[in-house]
Amino acid sequence: MEEKVEKAIQDIYPDDFAWCYGCGRLNKDGHHLRTGWEGDKTVTIFTPDSKYMGIPGFIYGGLVASLMDCHGSGSAALALHRKNGNEIGDGTVPPRFVTASLNMDFLKPTPQEVPLKAIGTVEEIHPKRWKVHTEIFANDVLCARGEVVLVVMPSSFIK
Repeated sequence: MEEKVEKAIQDIYPDDFAWCYGCGRLNKDGHHLRTGWEGDKTVTIFTPDSKYMGIPGFIYGGLVASLMDCHGSGSAALALHRKNGNEIGDGTVPPRFVTASLNMDFLKPTPQEVPLKAIGTVEEIHPKRWKVHTEIFANDVLCARGEVVLVVMPSSFIK
């Protein structure tokens, strides 16, 4: 049985902010990445198909970076939502984040058509600035690791 994220922060993003190609539930062409809690870690699971091929049998690095980026954003939103005393499903709109920096190392070729699991550890470095340390696994093999620094979405992004 394939693992999946039951309660994802992206499920409760307001419609105006649910269009990201990576994690937007309303983007019909997107990946629909979903990030939730697994104990004190965050997790996103995604199975890329062959259209994301870099070379036969493996996905291209940009997709791995996209997974890390959206996992980081969702993780920071989860952490601040919880810090604010809220949980997914309590009716409270979660905070949104944008990426300030993304640094990653590709450790092994990442196979296509197998579930990828991003596992994150969230660190608050300022009330409006968070860092997510992420490892991405394919079949329990560590393929990439890195960190995403995120900032609370500025009001200029809001209509």
